[in-house]
Amino acid sequence: MTGPLFLSHGSPMLYLTDTPAHRFLAGLEIGRPRAIVVASAHWETDRPAVGAAGRPGTIHDFGGFPEALHRARYPAPGDPIVAGEVVAALAAAGIPAVLDPGRGLDHGIWVPLAIALPGAEVPLVPLALQPELGPLHHLALGRALAPLAASGILVVGSGAVTHNLHATRGQAVDAPAPAWVDRFRDWVAETVAAGDADRLCAYRTEGPAAEVNHPTEEHFLPLLVALGAAGAGATGRRIHASVEYGVIGMDNYAFGIR
Repeated sequence: MTGPLFLSHGSPMLYLTDTPAHRFLAGLEIGRPRAIVVASAHWETDRPAVGAAGRPGTIHDFGGFPEALHRARYPAPGDPIVAGEVVAALAAAGIPAVLDPGRGLDHGIWVPLAIALPGAEVPLVPLALQPELGPLHHLALGRALAPLAASGILVVGSGAVTHNLHATRGQAVDAPAPAWVDRFRDWVAETVAAGDADRLCAYRTEGPAAEVNHPTEEHFLPLLVALGAAGAGATGRRIHASVEYGVIGMDNYAFGIR
């Protein structure tokens, strides 16, 4: 089984569009983990929550896209037992969490994983974000989950390395990235490779043009969950690099201990 991953899911159109990011995900070797815990940018709660549905539904949390996207379903099972183990791991780290038996799979979960795992055979357990609690909280969430790897559980963060939708102006999917996007993407790659969790948590002041690339934090925080899930002292490597619509960084990362 691979180590924790950060996947940039971009627009829901990733599911239908033949782009470098889509092709990368289609060839990504995840293996057959017991379950995948996914921290998605598209589930925000006031306090930590874990999806515990046995058969989570496919959430179409978007509008204005082709009918084929709205009809898409990803019938991966959930795993209430693993959800309970996630809650127990968080509690052991002093992070109380609640179970949500009705939570389905938002597009931050099903879009990338339907491409990477089209057979929908691996159970998926959603993990909510709490953006108001900041980066350090999300690094701690991930570190609390690190022991679960020993029982075959994979942690995935799903967001975007850059995500300023206000900067989209009808660009083509293959539009070139402006310099402020590429500078931030390269800074993330260098900082992840160095395993500098402190600087990553301080990305809004340390990263170049960070607040322009992330007007809000929810698409960056899953990267910190994935980094934390690899354990203290972990580093990461960029396993894919591309940009869609000029401003959505689609870089993906794999994490592990030096």
